[in-house]
Amino acid sequence: MRRGISYVLDSAKSRSFACAQDDILGTFFNKLPVWRGSNLIPAPDWTTEPELRRMEIPRTLTGNHNTGNAHPRPAPPTEPTAETLKRMLYYLKLTRECEHRIERVLYRQGKIVGGVYVGRGQEAIAVGATIHLREGDVSLPSHRDFAAFVMRGFSLKDIFCNWLGRAEGPSRGRENTTHIGDLTRGVIPIISPLGDTCPVACGVALVQKQRGRGNVSLVHFGEGTTSRGDVHEAMNMAAVWKLPVIFICNNNAYAYSTPTAAQFAIEDLAERGPAYGMPGVKVDGNNVLAVYEAALQAVERARRGGGPTFIECKTFRMTGHSAHDAADYVPGDLFEHWEKKDPIARFEKELLARSVIQSEEIDAMMSRIHHEVDEAIAAAEAAPLPDPGTAVEGVLCKERCWWGHKAGEHGRAHS
Repeated sequence: MRRGISYVLDSAKSRSFACAQDDILGTFFNKLPVWRGSNLIPAPDWTTEPELRRMEIPRTLTGNHNTGNAHPRPAPPTEPTAETLKRMLYYLKLTRECEHRIERVLYRQGKIVGGVYVGRGQEAIAVGATIHLREGDVSLPSHRDFAAFVMRGFSLKDIFCNWLGRAEGPSRGRENTTHIGDLTRGVIPIISPLGDTCPVACGVALVQKQRGRGNVSLVHFGEGTTSRGDVHEAMNMAAVWKLPVIFICNNNAYAYSTPTAAQFAIEDLAERGPAYGMPGVKVDGNNVLAVYEAALQAVERARRGGGPTFIECKTFRMTGHSAHDAADYVPGDLFEHWEKKDPIARFEKELLARSVIQSEEIDAMMSRIHHEVDEAIAAAEAAPLPDPGTAVEGVLCKERCWWGHKAGEHGRAHS
């Protein structure tokens, strides 16, 4: 097993539960910034080893459990192929380049207005998890999981058109972030009150379970979101019904400006997994191979009917909450410390050391990425802005609504 991954396993066998269907009514929760001035609570140093070498990490059971009833240990890791390793490096670098253009170029040129949220420093989480999805699986990304969109089939033109508010974007110019989805690609759009996506993931996973095709759902969220009631309800429901859903917590140390020490009293959120009756996995979120392995085992468990898994990915947000946020509340030495743990630099160094890839191939990969991004931005900038007359379309359905015509072609009536 690779360094950077450890397990907190639940100990109870499956039991019969009698439950009434409850409405999943998430309580609206505003994550207000906690300003501490000069008395900021520092974020913990989660990782101590930058290497990506393989290493066995002993699995541990949480206390006060009957170890004889523990879930069996996860199967030995499956080594990704050289082609898969190169694909992951490509998506890591593509994500970094796209978000650099979005946040540091287009936004600062005034071509993108409103909030700009990126996942710089967290790219390994979406890449290492999404790589396992197949047809029929569903991804429910957060606003910092750019790779999940392109890996599930959104083109770069789609994404840049949306950021630039163009009519040809997935939202047809209605919004300009990554609040986009496409059921044909298996992507459920983000819900702005973060946490509301978790009950939706349970609904998707319930359908997948009923269909019996071995499909799974991945839902991403931040550590601040775990304080919401609807996340608790979703995780409890998933465990009770043994739904094929994997909860992936991107623990990046700050919920806006609130450090983890001011959010919860436990060191590892993964400890909550066993409390719900599912495995809890703590993983180095800056190690794409560790995320890959943890997600693989969780996905395979879910496909076998074993139920949900909670994966906590320890990482760090290398930006402010959004492009307008200077993150003055974060001690500067934390950025310096985590810069040394950059997930892309670490992975590239490892692949070179293994002779999986050569420097010339990396240079060619970057040339390809720059060309692809340049083309996508040019196409998006050339695309038309939405016609103001269409602003009310899709808001109230009438006899001649735009999507009613399309649906009517298939014999469905709308009113």
